[in-house]
Parts: sequence; structure tokens; C-alpha cells
Amino acid sequence: MRKIKTKNIFKTLIAATVIAALSVSYCHRNREDRHDRIAIDLNTTLTNEMSDTSTLAKLDANMERYMAQWGLKGASLAIMRNDSLVYAKGYGYADMDGEEAMGPGHIMRIASASKLITAVGIMKLKEQGRISLNDKVFGEDGILNDPEFTAAIKDKRCFDITVEHLLRHQGGFGVRAGDPMFTTANIMKLNHLNKAPDNRKITEIVLRRRLAFAPGQSQIYSNFGYTLLSMIIERITGEDYESWMRQNVLIPAGCNDMHIAGNYLKDRRKNEVKYYPHEKEEPVEEFNNSGRMVNRCYGGSDINALQGAGAWVCSVPELARFVASIDGRPEIPDILNPESIREMTRYIDENTFSLGWNDTREDGTWTRTGTLSSTSVLIKYYPDGECWIMATNTGTWKGPKFTKYTSTLFNKLRTRFSPLLPKRDLFHVERGK
Repeated sequence: MRKIKTKNIFKTLIAATVIAALSVSYCHRNREDRHDRIAIDLNTTLTNEMSDTSTLAKLDANMERYMAQWGLKGASLAIMRNDSLVYAKGYGYADMDGEEAMGPGHIMRIASASKLITAVGIMKLKEQGRISLNDKVFGEDGILNDPEFTAAIKDKRCFDITVEHLLRHQGGFGVRAGDPMFTTANIMKLNHLNKAPDNRKITEIVLRRRLAFAPGQSQIYSNFGYTLLSMIIERITGEDYESWMRQNVLIPAGCNDMHIAGNYLKDRRKNEVKYYPHEKEEPVEEFNNSGRMVNRCYGGSDINALQGAGAWVCSVPELARFVASIDGRPEIPDILNPESIREMTRYIDENTFSLGWNDTREDGTWTRTGTLSSTSVLIKYYPDGECWIMATNTGTWKGPKFTKYTSTLFNKLRTRFSPLLPKRDLFHVERGK
């Protein structure tokens, strides 16, 4: 009797183990299938027609009036509710010359919205125990402890700069001599360089300058600080910034078609838009002192050198997908743990930058903006779970202040059209459906 009972128990245990293994395999396969469907097909699956509904025709009319008012050649809008993509549509042209209409799958420069991506990379390394926000950046015990950096430092306060200072724009770097990431031509002239400096050379040059304030005591928005964070990611991981970020942050978030931008029209990717200056913008001298006059968006600045400070290109729906993966909501699995998300979105006061975000309010409103000469991006995450994102391929004479007008537009459109948004999730639409 005991022998039969033992045998039956053994069989039961084997059966349970097999069932459990099959269940895990099935769930894992389903998760992989779902992830692949999102990561691979999002930009090739979504079409404007999917968001053409009679109930939202007036939303389209408002968008078209806004574009005409500001002379925008093209724009892309995505609306997310509770981690579901409910609306994704392009307006105007991705390429006026080729008469190519803007669609939700077109990618474009997202300028300083790139900083949000970089901040997530730093937080991922923190979760892995490979970095602390209190780690020093320079000096013998710093992450970037290169001898040429240490030797270049003239202001000893540079040795006090931490990773968190860079994330919050509190590193002490000023702009009296101009933003070092947008004054390449002047840097070349002043330092007698015959070619555009790489980021290591720019760092060495900036470290010779005096800081504008003691690290942590004030803040000045710093593209250079986020370029340093890109270099820190490379130093910690031993990989180039773009590759590591794609494999460890973006693809796990379901964002497969994000890349670092090129500087010129010839560098444009297959599904990337063309960029257009505002109508009153004059040509400028090429950033590398070639003497050529160029459109500012194609050679006026070394966009590629910005790296994690402002060089990512992506579609607006994939940018929404990225936000969904770092917002703490349960519908889409986050790529950061709850503690990291709370740390990134913690409100300190109205004068302190959040980590990666421009600001995160006490009421749960989060904002991230980005502006280049022919690009404007606004991410607005609201306390009710809606997130509105718009990007343009055209500059305006308002420059960075233009996003305030887009924010006003979002508030207006939300009041009128949020109740009319369809209950669906375009993140999970299969190809051809």
C-alpha cells in the first residue's frame, strides 16, 4: 500500500512539474510574442487611418489650425490613457519636397526629451548596483578619472560634482562662454583646433573654465551635464552609449526604432522626417568652421555630439511607449522598480529640476520638453492617467518657449475631446488589422 501511494505521489509530482513548466513556457512565449509585436511592428503597423474617427474630426481641425498658425510643415500627436495608446496620428508633411504625408511611424529628433532616456539609463545602472547618485564624477575617485580631465580642472569645486548634480543641472556649469554643445565653431577658434572636437576634448576644454556656482548650490540648465552622463554610462558599462541604451533600456521598453541622430540630410534614416527652419531663419556657418553656409538644422550644430543630452530620434508612439514603461502604472510592465520611478518623479520644489523630467508637480503632472532649430517636442503626463505627446519637424521663432503654447493647446483639446477618445490600445494592434 505504501509503495503504491509513493508511486502515485511521484507520478503526481512529475505531472505537476510538467504542467508548471508548460505554463511557464507558454506565458514566457506569450510575453515574448507580445513584446516582439510591439517592439518590431509599432512604427510599421500604425497608420493615420486607425485614428480617423468622425467623433475626433474637430480635434484634427484644431491641430491643422495650430499648424497653420505657427507655420509647421509636419507634426505627430500621440495620446495615451492608462498606458493604452488611444490615438496616434501625423499631420502635414514628413517630407514636403517628396509630398510624403506625416504618419505616426515617422521618426524625428526629440531634442532634450532625450535627457529623460539618459536619466532612465542612469537609474537602471543604480538598480544594478553599478553606480550611486552620490558618486563623484571627477578626480582620483571619480567615474571619469582620466588623467587629462583631472589635469585640466582649474576650479577645485569640480571635484565635488556628483551624478545627481548632473541629473538635476546642478553641476555648476555656466553658459557665459556659450553652451559648449552649441558653440563648436567658437571652441575651435579659441583653442586653435583644425577639426571639430569630440566629447572628450570638449570636456577637457570646459574643465579649464571656472564654475558658475558651487555644485548643488544652484542650477543652470546644462546640455553639457547630460553629455557627461552619456560618457558615464559608457565608462560604467564598457559599451558605447547608443548600443547599451538600446539593448538595456529601449528595447526592453518596447522601443525598437530609436537611434542617435546624424547631423546632415544625407544621414537621414529611411523613415525619418525632413526638418525645416522657420520662415525667417537665415543660413548659418557650418559648425566645423568649413566656411559653408547651411540651414541650422543640417550642419549648424553638432547634433550627434549631444548624445544623451539631445540626439535621440524616435516616433511619437514609441516615445509614448517609453513613458508607459517608467510611469509606475500596472498596465504595462515598468523597466524600473517603483523606488526609482518615485525618485525620478519626486517633487522637491518649483525651482529644482526632477531627474530627467523638466519638472514633476505635487499633483502628479510631469513635463518634458525638447527644442532644436527645427524640432519641438512636448511630453505632458497628467494626474488622471492621460499622456499627450507632440513633436514637430519645423522650428518657430519662439524657440524653446513654443512648448508653452503647445501645452496650452493640450489643455484646450483635453477639455473638449478627452471624453470622446476611443477605448482601445493601439500598442497591441497587429500588422494588417
